[in-house]
Amino acid sequence: MQTPATFGYERATSVAHALGLLESLGEEARLVAGGHSLLPMMKLRIARPEHLIDINDLADELGYVRIEGDELRIGAMTRHADLLSSALAGEHYRILHDAERVIADPVVRNRGTIGGSIGQADPSEDLSAVFSATKAHIVVTSSSGDRLVPAREMHLGPYETACGPAEMITEIRIPIRPGGGSSYQKVERRAGDWSVAAAGACIWLDGDTISDVGIGLTSVGAAHFCAVEAENALMGQPATKENFAAAGALAAQHCSPNTD
Repeated sequence: MQTPATFGYERATSVAHALGLLESLGEEARLVAGGHSLLPMMKLRIARPEHLIDINDLADELGYVRIEGDELRIGAMTRHADLLSSALAGEHYRILHDAERVIADPVVRNRGTIGGSIGQADPSEDLSAVFSATKAHIVVTSSSGDRLVPAREMHLGPYETACGPAEMITEIRIPIRPGGGSSYQKVERRAGDWSVAAAGACIWLDGDTISDVGIGLTSVGAAHFCAVEAENALMGQPATKENFAAAGALAAQHCSPNTD
């Protein structure tokens, strides 16, 4: 039986409490919510944190999907199932529901959190590509306050994020803009698997002309990938099948997926 190394356990009762624990316990402390990513790595001893800080009691504080100003805001403790069932999320960004439908299975979606998915920084994870495509920002909080990190800059490499040791993800902010459409498509061996490859795209139109575009790809290299060359090629162009096909071919040229 695989068992994790010995670790200490604390249960945070607020964001401020969690941040205080991160500061006092040091760099080898880790937050845990759903646990579907961290705990398997601990059982394999790939991850060996000295302390776990349980943040499930923060669900009321950080579990929400709402509109503030011209942004869709998603709390980091929002469960996947809650984002999937949110009419507000689906109304403004279909891509969110597209991705949530193909994430793992109901057990994982009922417990796993949006913040946990981003914080794991797995190159095969779905939502990071989605947030890159939507040009979202991640709210990273410390005892000194909040800072905004573009989703495209959140992951520094496999399982490595821009969060410092005494910081935590508290919110995702997605700009709401008129004239847009979005979708997420995933190739997987079996339903609920990690992706073989996946792509998310958001396009905004001014008439028939593409005024802005975001493309996020998953499982095409060691890190999450934005198809910047394809985005640039589409900017200012008519929204035609031919232009989309050419952009797809251009994106493929810049991918470096691992072989089976």
